[in-house]
Formats: sequence, structure tokens, C-alpha cells
Amino acid sequence: MAKSMEKGAISEEPIEFILKDFPGTRYYPKFHLTTWHPMGILDQALAEKVIEFIECEEYIQDAPFDRYIDLSGFTEIRTRPNHIIDIARRRQIVRQPVKSAFFADNPIGLALAQVYERLMEGATMITVRAFINPDFAAEWLEVPVQILFPPTRTADARH
Repeated sequence: MAKSMEKGAISEEPIEFILKDFPGTRYYPKFHLTTWHPMGILDQALAEKVIEFIECEEYIQDAPFDRYIDLSGFTEIRTRPNHIIDIARRRQIVRQPVKSAFFADNPIGLALAQVYERLMEGATMITVRAFINPDFAAEWLEVPVQILFPPTRTADARH
């Protein structure tokens, strides 16, 4: 029994992606969830890199994985509405059912996430939701809220 508990404890630990282009990403195998806490500027080039990464992972992964993107670390959002529409059209076709949660703590990020949510309403295999409260995102994703915080916030919450 002790071995299975140890094994379970190990599998609950996040796997940090060592990706130069995507710092702040983690994969939680127990929950089939990838979290991303980007910082800086969201521009069209970064949005394209993210979509290409997700599409590549979807192609090579045997099991679907849900996503949580925390938009609160962006200091600027520099993307055209047409680009968001193009991304939504491209993402309408997903092979396996997944959830994609966007968290934003500011009006601009939240508006962007809500527009994307509306654009994705017609998708059959991917469900997108925008959240202003991480507790609601965690409930929707069926995960503990603690794993949705960046490591510095998790550490701060413990003290």
C-alpha cells in the first residue's frame, strides 16, 4: 500500500516543460492538464507559436489534455481581431474532447478571452471558457485551484 501511495504522490507532481519559448508551462499528468503563465507581451508571433505548440502536442499525444492559460502576466496585448478570428477558425477542428480555460484579472485580457470563447462556440471537440476567478476555472476543469497558480503565488499562499 505504501508503494502505491508513493507512486500516486509522484504522479501528482507537475512536469515542467523545459521550453525556451514557453516558460511557465507545466503538465499535470494526474489531471491531464497543461497550465501556462506567460509574461510580457502577447503579440501575433507569440500567439502563433502557442497554437503551433498545442497542435503539435495534440498530434503526438495519445490522450487529450485540458489547458489553462493565465493572461494576467501580460503587460500588453498586441494582436489584431482578425488574427483571433483566424485562430478560432483553425482551432475549431480538434480530434479529441478538451477544455481550454482562460483566466484574466483585467478587462482587456478578459474581453479577449471572452471574444475567443464566443468564436469557439461552434467547435464540437473543444470547449473554451473565460474566467475572472481561478476558483471557478478550477471547478470547471475539475482540478484543485492551487495548481492553477504560478509557482510564486503558490509559495506565497503557503506562508
